[in-house]
Amino acid sequence: MSWVPHITVASIIEKDNKFLFVEEYVKNNIVLNQPAGHLEENETIEEGCIRETLEETAYEVKVDHLIGVYQERRKGALDMWLRFCFKCTIQKEFSDRELDKNIIRKVWLTKEEVLMPERKLRSEMVIKCINDFNDGKIYPKEIISSLLEK
Repeated sequence: MSWVPHITVASIIEKDNKFLFVEEYVKNNIVLNQPAGHLEENETIEEGCIRETLEETAYEVKVDHLIGVYQERRKGALDMWLRFCFKCTIQKEFSDRELDKNIIRKVWLTKEEVLMPERKLRSEMVIKCINDFNDGKIYPKEIISSLLEK
């Protein structure tokens, strides 16, 4: 069997020392994640981040900069995850918009609240992205070149 790569995007949105997260169902478990998801065909990585954030939170965002690129693969697993995480700013809320079907709710939490034992993270990348944001990691989003013909 060969490995299965997944390209994903995520947004870090911070307000008043709290971060925007979503609680979602994954394999019958409730987990915490940044607004995040898979890149779709014919969209840039930045467009994917904006779309996923809107679908999962009903917030339209502007991508400010790249925080980091993360690779995760559990030992013995076929799936490998490649995540592009961006710092974003909310531009508008669509309060009447339904959230994606697996999203339970959006929630603002401090890092300490995220780390409480009763919370289960979608992956280790969730806290790594927050730590890198808090450490001031900033990369220009233009470092990602898109050669997609539209």
